[in-house]
Amino acid sequence: MKPPKPAVDAATVAESPPARPRAKSPKRSRAPAPPPPIPLQQQLLVFGREGVHAFRQMLVVVVVIAAVVGVALGVWSFRPTPAYSSEGLVTGSPFDLTFKVENESPWFELSNLGISCIVDHIRASGLPPTRVEAKDVRFPSSAVSTLQPGESATFTCPFRALIGHPINNDPDIVRRSEIYFHAEYDVPFWRSFRIGHDSAHFFFDTRPIPPRWVVTKP
Repeated sequence: MKPPKPAVDAATVAESPPARPRAKSPKRSRAPAPPPPIPLQQQLLVFGREGVHAFRQMLVVVVVIAAVVGVALGVWSFRPTPAYSSEGLVTGSPFDLTFKVENESPWFELSNLGISCIVDHIRASGLPPTRVEAKDVRFPSSAVSTLQPGESATFTCPFRALIGHPINNDPDIVRRSEIYFHAEYDVPFWRSFRIGHDSAHFFFDTRPIPPRWVVTKP
């Protein structure tokens, strides 16, 4: 005979919660298959198109920069520049000659013009390049230091005091001297900036009559 089942307490049955049904485990999704590799010919075609696009962009930038530089150089080439010449020596020292500065620009003025005289060097003298302000500057209008297109002014350079006595009376010193001029003036239509301009170098030439300072070395 089977043993009798133990009696179940009704209160215990009432207190115990009903068993929860087991949650179904989600199914694992499979990873997508990697795309097939792009053929080499197609890769080269893509790289070629990107390279052509980058080259076109670089070419546009180069053309724009070249155009801006070209315009700037064109405008700069029209700037006014002074030209210099020397009067002939009649009496006295070649260092006391009067020089002429002329505005050769047909369009722009040389405004607020300032001139300096520079002894670049005297061969075998050991004198370093020395600068001194021009004196006795005479403009067409005494009220303003400006040269209109085609106008000229005169000035002298105190070279004798600069070089010193007694070598300034030695003719050989003059023949071994090399001088030039430095001008500063306002930028046309933009007076807040100044232009600096150095002239060609001048040498004293005794061949012309009367002798004078010339650009070409004798």
